[in-house]
Amino acid sequence: MDKQPLIDFIESSIPDFKVSRENLQTIAGYFEEVEFAKHDYLLKEGKVSGYFYLVEGFMRAFTFDADGNEITTYFHTKGRVIFEPSSFFLRTPSLENIQAVTPCRGYLTNFCQLNDLFHSVPEFREFGRAMLVREYVAYKQHTLAMINKTAEERYASLIANGKEIFQHAQLKHIASFLGMTDTSLSRIRREFMAR
Repeated sequence: MDKQPLIDFIESSIPDFKVSRENLQTIAGYFEEVEFAKHDYLLKEGKVSGYFYLVEGFMRAFTFDADGNEITTYFHTKGRVIFEPSSFFLRTPSLENIQAVTPCRGYLTNFCQLNDLFHSVPEFREFGRAMLVREYVAYKQHTLAMINKTAEERYASLIANGKEIFQHAQLKHIASFLGMTDTSLSRIRREFMAR
């Protein structure tokens, strides 16, 4: 697999910084190519998140509530970095699973290599900062929406901002991500289609 898509992704993620061709090649050298079949796991609950991924495809993070019900915590779409931050940075067992919903391909690097890049390539530090901020904001917005938005508002926001999710995810996974039952999601979908 060609690493040019990786280089393009890094450049587009930090448009205010001009990264030299030499540094882009250095960064790309720290990443390995990877492929996942549909249903493959990137991470299983109880394991330490050891890799930082940049993947083309569609993935889902999920955990289980106190009653053993599967709850989708996040959807990873094209142009997102994929890892479980608390497990990755604190080196603790993950409370989440991350699984491929579609066949995926892309790049990975491990914890030590990522830290080496942060310390040796200033532009990569900026890329890492941009990715962490983007993912933190997305998690925070979702958390707040679960508190201060109605189920209908959360559904409308997902339609507006996450069309790819509806193309790939099962409705029960979308429902749990939005904090509602399958029945509620079906009712809201019918109401939206009737408008």
